Amino acid sequence: MDRKFVVCALSYALLGMLLGIHMAASQNHGQFVTHAHIMLVGFVVSFIYALCHRLWLGNPTGRLVQIQFYLHQGGALLMAVGLFQLYGKRMPPEQIEPVLSLASLLVLAAMAIMLYLFLRTRSLP
Repeated sequence: MDRKFVVCALSYALLGMLLGIHMAASQNHGQFVTHAHIMLVGFVVSFIYALCHRLWLGNPTGRLVQIQFYLHQGGALLMAVGLFQLYGKRMPPEQIEPVLSLASLLVLAAMAIMLYLFLRTRSLP
């Protein structure tokens, strides 16, 4: 599972960097919130999850681990797309906010599962 998280993390890093370069080149920084969320929720949190899975959890497998992965990745992707729509003024806030709320809840649920996985596992030597 750690490798899946790293691949996703690096993909988000690439996407976030491309968006940042685009904003700098165009002198339009209207997507800075989207950029920040892609880099933090997508890249940083995914990479931290990879480290947790590898270093402390022993890279477990199982249903709950899979659920945690897909909740986080689904939430992060939905959040990135939703924020891009919102700050690009492609959708009105009242239409996209329910999507962003769902994305936030998915990311929150994934974090709660990670805490549970971490607390139930004895530390590795």
